[in-house]
Amino acid sequence: MTSAGESRPVPPTTLFDAVGGEPTFRRLVDRFYAGIAADPLLRPMYPEGDLGPAAERMTLFLMQYWGGPNTYSAQRGHPRLRMRHAPFRIGAAERDAWLSHMRRAVDELALPPELAATLWDYLERSAYFMVNVMEDPAAR
Repeated sequence: MTSAGESRPVPPTTLFDAVGGEPTFRRLVDRFYAGIAADPLLRPMYPEGDLGPAAERMTLFLMQYWGGPNTYSAQRGHPRLRMRHAPFRIGAAERDAWLSHMRRAVDELALPPELAATLWDYLERSAYFMVNVMEDPAAR
């Protein structure tokens, strides 16, 4: 019980707050793009010589999605993720490579299991949603 005038800490209301806000999302994206930089399958999908702008866009998007500032939409409008990724061939191999780098990045955050699972569930569903090339299993 608290005495009159004593305040209790308010639990975080968003995943953005619960994981530690902007610094956590920056660490996540920095680790992810460190993997992308050396990936022969995925690196060519990032035409800019410097991965910094792509990393910044992803950071702003993820922060906004999880309850942080709406800077992404203020700068770029609606995310339109499938439309923005449509010019790139994204099949199962690209999806799985993307997920491999993202899995390492999420694991390195060492989040509480329930927060890591919530974040991972979204990232995994998003990766599957971005696939735009249906491969013929008979062609293998």
